[in-house]
Amino acid sequence: MIKKNADMEREVRDRMRGGAGSVEFLHIFRKEELTGKARLFAKLRLPPGSSIGFHTHDGEEEIFYILSGEGEVRESDVPDHVGPGDAVLTGGGAGHSIANTGTQPLDLMAVILVS
Repeated sequence: MIKKNADMEREVRDRMRGGAGSVEFLHIFRKEELTGKARLFAKLRLPPGSSIGFHTHDGEEEIFYILSGEGEVRESDVPDHVGPGDAVLTGGGAGHSIANTGTQPLDLMAVILVS
């Protein structure tokens, strides 16, 4: 299946999971389009100062792959700087948050795999 960029759904979520600002989603494939065990495959953009609040992943894993920009990921209340080419894997009941701490948009690929 080939899906053109113009056919991908765009969405903006404000204060996602209690975070600040807004998060822009480009839903590359929706859960209904996938036959594997995934519920999200999207490109996310966090403008400067925006964040996704701390949340846990029970019965699933979430992968962030940083495309551009700078940010801070917190896992179990431990902060770590992330930038282009870095990847984050969270699952098994663990939690995380991510914030754009830079001056440019933070772009990342997000994939959620379910058990």
